[in-house]
Amino acid sequence: MTITALKSTLHRVPMTRPWSPEMTHIHVIVTELTTADGRTGTGFSWAPWVGGRAAHALLESDIRALAMGLPAHPEVVFDHLWWRLHEAGRGGLVTIALAAVDLALWDLRAAGTGLVDLLGRRRDAVTVYGSGVNRHYTLRELVAQAERWKARGLTAAKIKVGLDDLAEDVERVAAVRDTLGPDALLMVDANQLWDLPRAIRAAEALRPYDPYWIEEPLPSADVHAYARLRASVDVPIALGENTYTTYEFRDLLAAGACDIVQPNVVRVGGITPFLRIAELARAHDVPAFPHLLPDISGQLACSLPMPPMVEDVEDASFADLGLLAEPYPVRVDGGVLRPGDHGGHGIRFDPAALARTRVRTRG
Repeated sequence: MTITALKSTLHRVPMTRPWSPEMTHIHVIVTELTTADGRTGTGFSWAPWVGGRAAHALLESDIRALAMGLPAHPEVVFDHLWWRLHEAGRGGLVTIALAAVDLALWDLRAAGTGLVDLLGRRRDAVTVYGSGVNRHYTLRELVAQAERWKARGLTAAKIKVGLDDLAEDVERVAAVRDTLGPDALLMVDANQLWDLPRAIRAAEALRPYDPYWIEEPLPSADVHAYARLRASVDVPIALGENTYTTYEFRDLLAAGACDIVQPNVVRVGGITPFLRIAELARAHDVPAFPHLLPDISGQLACSLPMPPMVEDVEDASFADLGLLAEPYPVRVDGGVLRPGDHGGHGIRFDPAALARTRVRTRG
């Protein structure tokens, strides 16, 4: 079957729990793809900070024109579109926009079996770690968040670090460790805010609190510095949420730059490149932990070769944001995520929520 129609809408979604005083909304792009036999698949893209309008424009112009008449095969379509679009960028906006098409095609492909079983179910449930964009929280607010995670039965959590004063980072990590207890897994995420010397000092300062990993301590593209850091510290390094192509993941893995890779299924361009990255990681004996988007990442995690954990940013899943109709594609209970029993990827957007949040664009 060939692709005969592709339509995308842009949505500005208010966040229940803002990620900063300025970050009160995210952009979600919802795509409907139709084939010659009348079947439809739903895809989406997502932009929490910038780029939502640009990705939507790319989908409604170049991508739609290039997709018409292509066979409805995810790998064929991704490779064709990525090559035709690469002069606009090999990653970034190009792959963010392509994810909506790829997810719609996988939704179609998995219509009869469900995504997890189509990919190959390796486990029925995965561990969830609590997460939050909480650098702007006061210490009291941060501890209260950790208490909520503990009350939910979560046994792993991640907090933001990277404040101007390293001593303040240490104080906050110590307080969360004390709240969660000695047996919980505690990760920290610096969001690329450190240079190499500061990252080495921070790893040493945080060592008494047993961090399970330090995430993105350096600019994400500085593979050489990551390799030097990993050789200098004994805390595992996680990297990959801002890495976009299989070539970039290949380079960081070959350089020994990290202990854990964290591909974001939207930023890399969809399920097709995500699976290729996971295989690359396996060839280097490095686990892949999907970044954000638990509604889809939780399903992918159930098929990955090395047991992962899934990130659940507090009140930020599509279900928590009120975008989805029930039954939801995944359920989180007692620190464990389980995929539902559904065809396709199970992400079904609530029409009323889409109507309420839609951004009217020209064209």
